[in-house]
Amino acid sequence: MREKMRQYESRMRSTEALKQKLKQLTLDNKELRKQVKVLRAEIGLEASPKFHGKTTKDIINDLHEKERECNSLVVVWRAVASIAWSVLLLPVTAAVFVLLSRFSLFHPIQWISECTSLLTASSTIFSLVVLCGVVLITGLFNLEFYTLVPSIPCSRMALLGTVLHPRQCVHSLVYCTMGMLVMWCASVTIGGRYSTLGIPCRQSESGEVVTCLNEYHLFLLLAGAFMGYSHSFLGVVQNMYYVSFQPIQQYKYPRFKGCLPMVVKCSVIQSLYSARNFAALYFFFGYAPKTWISSTLHLQIDSSLQPLDSLTGLLDFSLLYHLTISGTFLYFTWYLTVLLFRIYVTEAYSFPVQSTFTEDAEQCLPKVLAETNTLVMKFFALQDLALLSQHSLSRRLEVFCLSQPGGHPHNWNAISRECLSLLSELTQRLVAHQDAVASNGRVKSQSASSDTRSASLSSSVMSGTEDIAETPRLGVPLRTPGSVFKSSVGGVHSALTAPFTPDVDSPFSSPAIRRLVGQQEPRSPWFGTVQSPHIMRRGPKLWSASTESQSNGSPPASPVTVPSPPAASEKPSFLAQWLQNRREQVKSFLAKRVLIVYLFNKLPEASSQALFADSQVHIWALQGLSHLVAASFSEDQFGVVQTTLPNILSCLVVLLEAVDRHFKLPHASSKPARAVCRMGDSTYKTLRFALRAALKTAIYKITTTFGEHLNAVNISTEHRKRLQQFLEFKE
Repeated sequence: MREKMRQYESRMRSTEALKQKLKQLTLDNKELRKQVKVLRAEIGLEASPKFHGKTTKDIINDLHEKERECNSLVVVWRAVASIAWSVLLLPVTAAVFVLLSRFSLFHPIQWISECTSLLTASSTIFSLVVLCGVVLITGLFNLEFYTLVPSIPCSRMALLGTVLHPRQCVHSLVYCTMGMLVMWCASVTIGGRYSTLGIPCRQSESGEVVTCLNEYHLFLLLAGAFMGYSHSFLGVVQNMYYVSFQPIQQYKYPRFKGCLPMVVKCSVIQSLYSARNFAALYFFFGYAPKTWISSTLHLQIDSSLQPLDSLTGLLDFSLLYHLTISGTFLYFTWYLTVLLFRIYVTEAYSFPVQSTFTEDAEQCLPKVLAETNTLVMKFFALQDLALLSQHSLSRRLEVFCLSQPGGHPHNWNAISRECLSLLSELTQRLVAHQDAVASNGRVKSQSASSDTRSASLSSSVMSGTEDIAETPRLGVPLRTPGSVFKSSVGGVHSALTAPFTPDVDSPFSSPAIRRLVGQQEPRSPWFGTVQSPHIMRRGPKLWSASTESQSNGSPPASPVTVPSPPAASEKPSFLAQWLQNRREQVKSFLAKRVLIVYLFNKLPEASSQALFADSQVHIWALQGLSHLVAASFSEDQFGVVQTTLPNILSCLVVLLEAVDRHFKLPHASSKPARAVCRMGDSTYKTLRFALRAALKTAIYKITTTFGEHLNAVNISTEHRKRLQQFLEFKE
């Protein structure tokens, strides 16, 4: 008993000692925390009223911003590489130009010796330095003006406004100057009668030797300015700065070798067109610049020579030959820089699917896909997604893997969510465009009986021939073409706002278009709130239902009667009514003028082209999503794809119905005419056909892989019937 008491007392004493030590350690820990907090506040790692530096949150935001800037520098470094290669190829093109400009068929030895001595002359080396500066400025303009989504003006007036924009005017002025510099270098290289602006001549009256104006040199300089402006103008008209990604990836050298003959051909053809147009222009207006320059520089005009602003002076084979060769050299230099820039910028960029370290998480593919600040990185990410889904088994397994710890499919959820968001946005845009085109400002009168309204609505939904809604749908807000592009997902479609948004200020815009974009006439019965209680909101159609309502099986919104407005309404003032009347009179007057109608009328296919101008991202999303879903049939060990398969199938079917509906509109299914040889990329004109083919291919890829297993997927009956047609290969 005593032994037990002794042991108990010793334990109590040890416990008390431990309690004292714990208490002391707790006090020391509190003091240490206070000291650490003070130190962190002093160095900016803790928020403090006395501290005016950066907190931890600010430092992290700065690091993320630096990462985004580094990502955007990918294009800058690629542009620098393309400019470097353009400069390295410049001596080769200059040597070919020297050989062609001094060509002599009957004196080949003298021709080669003259060209050899000319290539090593100081004037040629100085001209090469000037040409390197021109190539550098051209490359910087390519980097500044390049676009991944082309700007498509929907009317001739919009195109005219783009050409006369101050930024475009500065661009044209710079290219006119560069054209004159290139032509000056060409004239110095050719030599002879083209070498200098002033030449000695003898006056016929006194016989005194004076300096006269060399019209041949002036002719080439003005031709260079004209070709520079033509290049700048065609850059807008032909979307020369539009950079498209190739459907089949190639290495840089094979692609350059394949495109080089096309660049030479386009340079020759454009030079011939420019020479013809400039010769005609100089024939009518060449006297004005010649007189102004001669009087400004105090240069005499040699009357003994035939003036070039005459038919006899222009019918000079040597002059036209050197003009064509110089123009070809000018255009080839610029086109080669554009070609190398396109090849380098569109090269595939690989992102890691997941990272071991949290610091590198922002550079992973799921994070970059959701990027909204840098458009080019989003394009690279979607291109990489399409490539990995087809050609990389190891990276696909990373997409299907689960996070540790937790076991969540974060990679697949992020990728599928972004792809479905892009496809859903395109569906809503197509629906809004179809509503805007089909609406003619008419209101479908409904009977007072609710049974009749319900029966007519259900029959119209089943037949697919219902009238266009006059009021927004309930539950799914109506998105007009303007609002669609203002609130586009990820900022990809912000560049399309200008060309596609209906011109409501045009005197020829219909009341339906003004009503859809939210601008209504004050005297219109649609101004303010709908007046009639018999006008209903239309329920969602089968082809325009949202993905969410079809994926979760919720029924479509039922027709809801619009409440009548309050009786008290403000009448417009006399001045506002008078201004409105004058405005209508002016609009009716302008609508009768042929020139105004010609400028403001919509171009036939422009709206459809602008609607699908950014469809390359949707094509990549379709390819990546369909190949990943098809690969999951045998590679997805955890079944992460099966949870989102109903949403994916519903989204694809709804998009297919919207695309089919769009191709029934006027001018939507007509293919553009085959363009002549030009450097402007016109692939955007056929993107809608490529999207439709990619969409059907994606659905076929999934249906042929899963087969009859799709009958177990929880989707709506209408979508199941449409997928059955793909299973039976009837589409």
